Amino acid sequence: METTKKIEFEEKKTYTILKRGMDIIGASMGLIFLSWLFLIVAVLIKIEDPKGTVFFKQIRVGKNGKEFYMFKFRSMVSDAEERLKDLLKYNEIDGAMFKLKEDPRVTKIGKFIRKTSIDELPQLWNVLKGEMSLVGPRPPLPREVKEYTNYDKQRLLVIPGCTGLWQVSGRNSLSFQEMVELDLQYIRKRNSYFDLKIIIKTVFLLFGSKNAF
Repeated sequence: METTKKIEFEEKKTYTILKRGMDIIGASMGLIFLSWLFLIVAVLIKIEDPKGTVFFKQIRVGKNGKEFYMFKFRSMVSDAEERLKDLLKYNEIDGAMFKLKEDPRVTKIGKFIRKTSIDELPQLWNVLKGEMSLVGPRPPLPREVKEYTNYDKQRLLVIPGCTGLWQVSGRNSLSFQEMVELDLQYIRKRNSYFDLKIIIKTVFLLFGSKNAF
């Protein structure tokens, strides 16, 4: 049975301005100070697969259902999207998401940058563009949103984020519905202090989360 309960949600102007300011400053500093890491990762990706691209872009669904291209370091083989249809039956997470711990499409360098979440760093560019925020619900794929209930779609009430309550609360060890509940909890409670707390927790996870794959 579909859950129809609507969450209480209000856009606070002061918080919105502060959040955008934090996004611009944080993303800018991240791109500048991590430029050396970007270069190293780019070289390693090209060494392992010279024919593939360094960056991977994928259509994601943002606030109010608006689609945009989200960027990542490429962690999979070049034909990963074409091979996905043959792997969907092995999905290890219930609901409108696909996760496979031993995904055969992941490259050697891909396993490392996924484990440390380094593959997500190019999304700082999405943050600068205003398509994403440093903190918020993860932006889903269009095919995932097609399976959403009206309750699930409330995840799309706010700008999606690079990290969020789900990532620092268990990540892939949680079910899809648990992820939804954490995202809606964040939307209800969000404030600048809560965002900063999630960012700090995320920094510690960059050193390697057992739930990242």
